[in-house]
Amino acid sequence: MKQVFNYINGEILPSKSGNWLDIYDPSIGSVYAQATSSDKEDVVLAVQAATSAFPNWSNTSIQDRSRILNKIADLIEAKLDFLAEAESIDNGKPLILAKRVDIPRASSNFRFFAQAITQFASESHATIDAINYTLRQPLGVVAAISPWNLPLYLFTWKIAPAIAAGNTVIAKPSEVTPMTAFLLSEICIEAGLPKGVLNIVHGTGPNVGAELSKHKAIKAVSFTGSTKVGQEIAKVAAPMFKKLSLEMGGKNPNLIFADCEYDKMLKTTIASSFANQGQICLCGSRIYIERSIYDKFKTDFVAHTKNRKVGPPLEVSSKLGAVVSKVHYEKILNYIKIAKEEGGQILCGGNAVHPTGFENGWYIEPTIIEGLATDCRTNQEEIFGPVVTISPFDNDDQALALANSTAYGLSATIWTQNLTRAHRLSKDIHAGIVWINTWLNRDLRTPFGGQKQSGVGREGGFEVLRFFTEPKNICVSY
Repeated sequence: MKQVFNYINGEILPSKSGNWLDIYDPSIGSVYAQATSSDKEDVVLAVQAATSAFPNWSNTSIQDRSRILNKIADLIEAKLDFLAEAESIDNGKPLILAKRVDIPRASSNFRFFAQAITQFASESHATIDAINYTLRQPLGVVAAISPWNLPLYLFTWKIAPAIAAGNTVIAKPSEVTPMTAFLLSEICIEAGLPKGVLNIVHGTGPNVGAELSKHKAIKAVSFTGSTKVGQEIAKVAAPMFKKLSLEMGGKNPNLIFADCEYDKMLKTTIASSFANQGQICLCGSRIYIERSIYDKFKTDFVAHTKNRKVGPPLEVSSKLGAVVSKVHYEKILNYIKIAKEEGGQILCGGNAVHPTGFENGWYIEPTIIEGLATDCRTNQEEIFGPVVTISPFDNDDQALALANSTAYGLSATIWTQNLTRAHRLSKDIHAGIVWINTWLNRDLRTPFGGQKQSGVGREGGFEVLRFFTEPKNICVSY
């Protein structure tokens, strides 16, 4: 059985307690590996390592930091097939998705911030008798807590900018999908990352995440995950005046107007609904369609969705793999039950799937539901699975009201050829990112984050480098 260990002070180590957590292969529903189960003792050890490493790393030249980040990116690219298979087994996502998206993006994260830090500039402001200039200095020891849906992709999205900016990092991957984080620790050793710059501590949220949030030596917490956990982190960290970046849940609207480029819209909407089994915070789970094309869209959308094969993640023909865990599998099926109780009509899917030879895996059909009220639980709460609702609208104002009708505000998608409408709605939609006639089209230079209960702060580009640095103004009199 495979084992996952901590990475502390440049060494691969078991937890101090000697306890272990089971890691499940979602495709077969059984344990295939174990991760060391850490607690406060391991966090303290990691903080000591990161604290000791900070002075040297923060004074390492930008060119040297950039070189090491690029080396890590090179190694991730060289190990693409190996890492993609590990991600697919650990998470349940189709292998082709891990190869095309997850692992290449992990490499791109390191590559991008290796270059971005070389372009990250300070400001100066001159007056008649003085000049002010701004220093942006690394914070010190920071914590990164990442989720299970895009394990290496989002793990590196936090780590790369933090260490590029000169911080030292204690990172906690999800205990549900820790394998590629462990493999990254081996890559960092091979790349020559100095000891203590990055420390990876495996364990549960209460045993590791909570300890990171409240440790006095940790200056900032960058978290991606559920709104509920984000609230708990904020309760602890905010009174300690730690910097916080919280990327949380979403219940994203997809607004489809009659003048859309129909074929492109339909193909993209299939992806935005069910990619990664709907386990992407940016998936469009509430689909609103202009009434004049509602029946056509419903017929075509259902037909295409029924052709999406659900099956073992390592099979090339599988379009949807297994959902990540038994707990999540049961949660999704329960929401489908709730939707029926709320009066929803299941147009497609709604059932568990038991592929031959993988009967104990956690598979669910892509599910389309109509006939639900705007304020029902199915339309208000984040399901985070292959489940979408569809509803018609009659005009722009109604579409906007429907889009803004939840407590979340992460992303939105608009399909229209009317440029004025697209810009007007984009301005008024409560979301951190709006896609017009596209979806998941990401430029790493742009700010990423949500409004309302979807988050606080922004990641990406110079925004995240600003987060991981402290500005200091220095005034010099002439």
